Amino acid sequence: MAIDYALFRQVMGHFAASVTVVTTGVEGRLYGLTVSSFTSLSLDPTLVLVCIDHNAASHDMIARAGMFAVNILNEDQEYLSRRFAAHDVEKFVVNAYTLSERGLPLLKGVLATIECRVFNALPGGDHTIYVGEVLDAWVGKGRPLIHYRSGYYQIG
Repeated sequence: MAIDYALFRQVMGHFAASVTVVTTGVEGRLYGLTVSSFTSLSLDPTLVLVCIDHNAASHDMIARAGMFAVNILNEDQEYLSRRFAAHDVEKFVVNAYTLSERGLPLLKGVLATIECRVFNALPGGDHTIYVGEVLDAWVGKGRPLIHYRSGYYQIG
């Protein structure tokens, strides 16, 4: 017997996670969404993974582009998490991002960015697990924005 969905969501809400925005670009259009299911996977080769809902507008675009960027949000960037989680809003504000040499949108002011090539895509229920080979990374200063029990928190 499967666990009750509400209980599962409640239990998983007790897992504190850094908040990220995953971005990509296809044919001059930019796509992005807020993602808390992100983790490092391997050092050799250097891999990370993100889990993307099949219904997200960015889902198919990541596969189509074959690349994505992970933007790890700084503690004062809750507004970015909310913007990229919303539907039918302009997510990419002028001067709030740059394009990498690979054409990936990198958000300004974030704690860190990771540029990836899609290494593999695996089924994960109603999500796809995109495994990314890390091509480049950048680290800024600050502390992470944390998502815990359906709310946003800062460290210390």
